[in-house]
Amino acid sequence: MTDASETRHGPGRILIAVYGIFALSATARAGVQLATQFSEAPIAYLLSAVAAIIYCAATFALAKATIFSRRVATAAIIVELVGVLAIGTFSYAVPDDFPDATVWSHFGQGYGYVPLVLPVLGLLWLRRTR
Repeated sequence: MTDASETRHGPGRILIAVYGIFALSATARAGVQLATQFSEAPIAYLLSAVAAIIYCAATFALAKATIFSRRVATAAIIVELVGVLAIGTFSYAVPDDFPDATVWSHFGQGYGYVPLVLPVLGLLWLRRTR
């Protein structure tokens, strides 16, 4: 195994930056949606908050780059991938529950499908720097 800090060097810096941007944007969007529109789509907005928490966890774990934080990052990114696939599918199956776009609805279509690609890249990077 290489040094755990390798996770945050080279392309890992870009990955951490993108996760940080998504952590900030998902947290802000979820906060506004929960505070002002919760009754319109509670499921969608709570899922946005869950996505925000997962993005924050992944960002901090990738940036910390210790052996333990790599495990946390891996778990967070796996949950993220499962979430975007499940919520993406669910948002097509039950569109009435998603009147507004969320980070993971429609596989992240409103975010240029970055939420679908990001966990794959994150897992590949963690594997490469293993």
